[in-house]
Amino acid sequence: MFDILMFLFESYFNAGSYPNHDKLSLKLSAAGFENEEIHRALDWLTGLKQLNRDDYPATINDSGSRCYSDIEIDRIGLEARRFLLFWEQSKMITPVEREMILDRAVALGRNNLTLDKVKLIALMVLWNQSDDLDPMIIEELITPVEPGRFH
Repeated sequence: MFDILMFLFESYFNAGSYPNHDKLSLKLSAAGFENEEIHRALDWLTGLKQLNRDDYPATINDSGSRCYSDIEIDRIGLEARRFLLFWEQSKMITPVEREMILDRAVALGRNNLTLDKVKLIALMVLWNQSDDLDPMIIEELITPVEPGRFH
């Protein structure tokens, strides 16, 4: 599914968004993606489209440290959680954006997501929420993690 997400970003970033699900399904199938993966990706994208900043309490931006639930710890690797903390403390993402990223990461249903995968999820969340993504943020999120490199 991550190949589909990267394909979407690379193919449709300049257009501002990707096509509706019917057209997208046809394009993904023509690009050689498996039907099962396409359906999982489309379900995930539906959840992404439903994310709304206003659905999160305003007080989240004034809260202290974020404690992760057991399922979040299982689903999101330690390096990825550290990356999210660093980005939040550096004001690269807001606490609400962090929560949106966590929502989409947990929604995948996969354990121990690597930093590269969480960065791609973050890219999709930020792209979905913002009309104007900073090129430096995009570069950081699409650049594969080098061994020994934290952020």
